[in-house]
Amino acid sequence: MFKALILDYGGVLTDPGEDNATEPPLLTALRRAKQQNLKTALLSNADGWWHPPTAWQGLFDATIISGEVGLAKPDPEIYLLTATKLNVEPRDCVFVDDLAINVRGAAEAGMVGVHHRSTRSTLEELEILLAIALRD
Repeated sequence: MFKALILDYGGVLTDPGEDNATEPPLLTALRRAKQQNLKTALLSNADGWWHPPTAWQGLFDATIISGEVGLAKPDPEIYLLTATKLNVEPRDCVFVDDLAINVRGAAEAGMVGVHHRSTRSTLEELEILLAIALRD
């Protein structure tokens, strides 16, 4: 059973989806995962000056920004660092990114990777993997 959900920012958490939802669907999914006691993390290759929106305060148990830690996806070390910050094993993590190379990096580190292509397909896959409802 998985213990953590790790999401990329640009292209994943920013994807508005296909249904004109009030907030990006994967942000809603993240909130639901957190309500089900999954640990959550934001993993971004942003520079050290970028930070997640303040409205998202408290949604993440860990925020890993490449420019702050000196590592970048798809280097397996950044995924291992993220798991360590969450205090879970990599095998207990599901990672979502819109770039296949980053998903492969996560898999190389021992995580289960989900290649985000559409909000519908990603949410379907996450609901199967996590065995929780992430949508209405």
